[in-house]
Amino acid sequence: MFQDCASSNEPEKLALSSLWAFSASTSKAIHNDPCIQGDSKKMESGVPLLHFWRLTTRLGEAQILLPAALFAALTLSARPASRPFVYRWVALLSAGVVVTIASKVAFIGWGTGWAAVNFTGMSGHAMLSTAVYPVLLGTFASTGAGTRRNVAIGAGCLLGILICVSRLLLGAHSLAEVLAGGLVGALITGLLFSNNHQPFEAVTPVILILLVTWLALMSAFAPSSRTFSAVTELSLYISGQERPYTRSRMMRDFRRQQSR
Repeated sequence: MFQDCASSNEPEKLALSSLWAFSASTSKAIHNDPCIQGDSKKMESGVPLLHFWRLTTRLGEAQILLPAALFAALTLSARPASRPFVYRWVALLSAGVVVTIASKVAFIGWGTGWAAVNFTGMSGHAMLSTAVYPVLLGTFASTGAGTRRNVAIGAGCLLGILICVSRLLLGAHSLAEVLAGGLVGALITGLLFSNNHQPFEAVTPVILILLVTWLALMSAFAPSSRTFSAVTELSLYISGQERPYTRSRMMRDFRRQQSR
């Protein structure tokens, strides 16, 4: 959901400058994010660093990344040689989204979690960021094969890792949840790029600038994501429960079992 570096220096500079220029605007939106359950005030003494992690975590939101991925898929599918790659990406990414949502629905609706490792469902931010950014950078920031392409993919993977770290530092997920989501996203990326002969055709700078602008503006000004609320409503509807099962309840039940 992010630093989509272009094949030329100018789009890359635009990406970096835009993201940092808008970073200070993310605090209010993230402060109201219902998914962030930790006490980020512990980081208030380093406000610039707090802004950085809040910006980073916003770049992993589904409302930002999924439209970017759809736009990228439509752009790439306009080139016949790229269509097999796009079809694989869309299929794998869709499967990843379904698995992630299913893990959350299972917990919220039926209490299917793993208290011993504080697991309540896979991190959607972690899954999406590690499955989308390597593709965006690998296909758009690099128009050739070899080292240049691998560096671009590696940069996308690094950005995905940073988003995973942000979820931990902001208290939004446990380590197990972030690892599970990140591994699923990494698996998607690995399967996509297992073929070293994937076509990487040049795209116009306009496409790159549009993607960068979307990511920067949405991360700074988009309202707080309602993904968690939507998944909760879906879970209650499917399970027929009146109240969602929560992390605190899981841990309370776990402690009671341990004390017996």
